[in-house]
Amino acid sequence: MRNLKIDAERLWGDLMETAAFGATPKGGLARLTLTDEDRKVRDWFRTQAEALGCTVTVDDMGIMFARRKGQRDDLAPIAMGSHLDTQPTGGRFDGVLGVLGALEALRTMVNAGYETVAPIEVVNWTNEEGSRFAPAVIASGVFSGVFTRDWAIAQKDRSGIAFGDELKRIGYAGSERCGAHPLSAYFELHIEQGPILEAENTEIGIVTGVQGVRWYEVALKGQESHTGATPMTMRKNALLGAARLVDRIETIARAHPPHAVGTVGLVEVKPNSRNVVPGEVFFTVDFRHPDAAVLADMEAAFCHALDEVCVPLGLSVACEKIWDEAPVHFDKDCIAAVRASAATSGYSTREMFSGASHDAAVVARVAPTAMIFVPCRDGISHNEVEFSSKEQCAAGAQVLLQAVMDYDRRLAEQKR
Repeated sequence: MRNLKIDAERLWGDLMETAAFGATPKGGLARLTLTDEDRKVRDWFRTQAEALGCTVTVDDMGIMFARRKGQRDDLAPIAMGSHLDTQPTGGRFDGVLGVLGALEALRTMVNAGYETVAPIEVVNWTNEEGSRFAPAVIASGVFSGVFTRDWAIAQKDRSGIAFGDELKRIGYAGSERCGAHPLSAYFELHIEQGPILEAENTEIGIVTGVQGVRWYEVALKGQESHTGATPMTMRKNALLGAARLVDRIETIARAHPPHAVGTVGLVEVKPNSRNVVPGEVFFTVDFRHPDAAVLADMEAAFCHALDEVCVPLGLSVACEKIWDEAPVHFDKDCIAAVRASAATSGYSTREMFSGASHDAAVVARVAPTAMIFVPCRDGISHNEVEFSSKEQCAAGAQVLLQAVMDYDRRLAEQKR
């Protein structure tokens, strides 16, 4: 059936309804992983999925799977989804569109009485953002064998609270072992989080892969001292070292155009007093590039800069690489399903690599995977003003629906 159509109003209503969970005064969301607001939106998702006749299960990393039975339950499910957690000042679409677009695609099939051959699942992955518990994609990382569960549940936020403890507190520590859930394929709908689609007036991005990511945590230690009584030549100013390294990180990224990016997004200064020379600084580094060899060059340059900057200033330095995700290329058959779906639906397309990382990037290690992008206004994301229109959201969900249906037909033919 190629005449099933997403209900744009209903999808938009879901997006606006769930925006109440963690709403910020500026119209965005602050729904950090495993907070009470995260629990509320999870409960909402469970209720909606069960109303469609789905069975909802939760694994021991809090990943939610809403399953609708297929004609052949001996086949592993075809999954679609994303995440419901946000940045501290996040928007209403990043991740959320992928879950709610998938829910709407499933609802469209149910209301039409359309039966797939394989079971269909909508997935809500835990802690995609990594804004509370670093690194990002922790749960999908455990699911895919990138991280161990024991390591993951021991990760702590900046206030010292452990992931595993919060998972239990909100009631989403399930019994199924994370990773013991085979998938026939996985499709993820997402806003682009960049400016390309909008600039080209293109409706759908066919995502062929995700660039590599390396995250580092750096701690510089100097010596606290009085700002008035300590001569400039006798200071061990950790913040000065951090400032110089931030500039070096910018230089390193700009040395590898056009794809390399480097960012310091979090800085903590101690004792953070106006008349004390800073003795300690903690900061994070985020390097990204589609070529693993370039990432290695960027890392080497950064390690050299650490010594070159810190030694003359009398600072000690500790640097830990906490995430190393290689560039990912998505499955050709899943990409073909997305391409065919967009063509059938009549949307303009362009093929592209994702600059941001996603759960799909790690799930691709264990299941055939592809992604669908829709434009977002001015390319802005991880920001309260993040916006995609009702029509853009519906277009992405329509392509998702058709791609899953097409892939299901292909799978049925292969498994005869």
